[in-house]
Amino acid sequence: MVPRYSRPQMVAIWQDLNRYRIWFDIEAHAADAMVATGDVPTAAAAAIREKGGAALAAMTEADVAKIAEIEAVTRHDVIAFLTWLAESIGPDSRFVHLGMTSSDVLDTCLAVQLTQATDLLLTGIDAVMAALKKRALEHKLTPTIGRSHGIHAEPTSFGLKLAGHYAEFARNRARLLTARAEVATCAISGAVGTFAHLDPSIEAHVAAQLGLAVEPVSTQIIPRDRHAAYFCTLAVIASGIERLATEIRHLQRSEVREAEEFFHPGQKGSSAMPHKRNPVLSENLTGLARIVRGYVTPALENVTLWHERDISHSSVERVIAPDATITLDFALNRLAGMIDKLTIYPDRMTENLESLGGVVHSGEILLLLARSGISREDSYKIIQRNAMATWTTLGHPDAKRFRDHLLADPEVAGRITPEAIDTAMDPNLHFARIETIFARVFEA
Repeated sequence: MVPRYSRPQMVAIWQDLNRYRIWFDIEAHAADAMVATGDVPTAAAAAIREKGGAALAAMTEADVAKIAEIEAVTRHDVIAFLTWLAESIGPDSRFVHLGMTSSDVLDTCLAVQLTQATDLLLTGIDAVMAALKKRALEHKLTPTIGRSHGIHAEPTSFGLKLAGHYAEFARNRARLLTARAEVATCAISGAVGTFAHLDPSIEAHVAAQLGLAVEPVSTQIIPRDRHAAYFCTLAVIASGIERLATEIRHLQRSEVREAEEFFHPGQKGSSAMPHKRNPVLSENLTGLARIVRGYVTPALENVTLWHERDISHSSVERVIAPDATITLDFALNRLAGMIDKLTIYPDRMTENLESLGGVVHSGEILLLLARSGISREDSYKIIQRNAMATWTTLGHPDAKRFRDHLLADPEVAGRITPEAIDTAMDPNLHFARIETIFARVFEA
């Protein structure tokens, strides 16, 4: 990913230095396990760990460049690394990579990198959830208008809006934990997964040392359905980010202006129009979500490979693994900051709620009429005609509010009192179950 949308912590996971250190750990753990099987002398395993470990600890970009020079000749990345490593280990390097195939290293390394990346993503989700919880509790009883089809529906609470997004991210966190467990898989099984030159105990040892599970059946590689499920999970999380970002974008529209992104001192919204305060963060998050979702199809197509393995998946993963995790990591942290600093306008919410003359309370009036003895069908007709009379005259000098139309309607007058209408039109009526919902969300 481009530096603009990257955080150093996540980028470091995908850099050559981290990758080579993981490769060495795999090789060293395997050599340690081969002592028990009698394939590697104890002294040789110790030399590999000591000399190789020192070389990796001191590794610099100059060493990375040297490995790249070797690869330019060998045309094989793992062989290039092993050649460089042998220079530091010496004669005992003949016991490195014994009986293993390159994918044993590559796939197991990818599993480690994905688990490292996932742990950062989980931290990002936690930050988003913390911000949402704080703001949801802050505005638990802040009245606002609920919208369906983009049209005013009934009153709701702004805190309840945010609580819904919190619940979604809680589900996404659980999904990500499941995806992490599925992709955290080790394979040290040889050229076509038969353990022809390796004891399965070696694989088990390496897996335990790296915090991974053992792949039950590997061919030459770990099956890519695991990775497909992982990237699909990232895409679902990205969609959750976009859903929340889209809500903020709509609320910041000039006609709505119920909430807006924090506008920093000195910030400029437009080069041509000095008055502009644009939802640039949420628009940016919408775009980043599209990128993450775009990697789902390549990940799914990677599942189908020829026989025990081909290489068509490799180039795909070299792009999508770092890009998807780096992008999502950046987006989560940007979202957490945006929600934490979100500017919220309760007075504007109230103004918008009542901007249609009270027709948003039609559902409660419908129930009042039905309870008074009028059929639901007839009650609906009565309420709708009064609501439309209110709606179509909005802004006119002689416009009446919904309440006034109702009280002037002969089919309503005498059946329900003005006090009952006022009670039905109280937005707080819709908060009676808020505590129950919040308990389900935040105390589960």
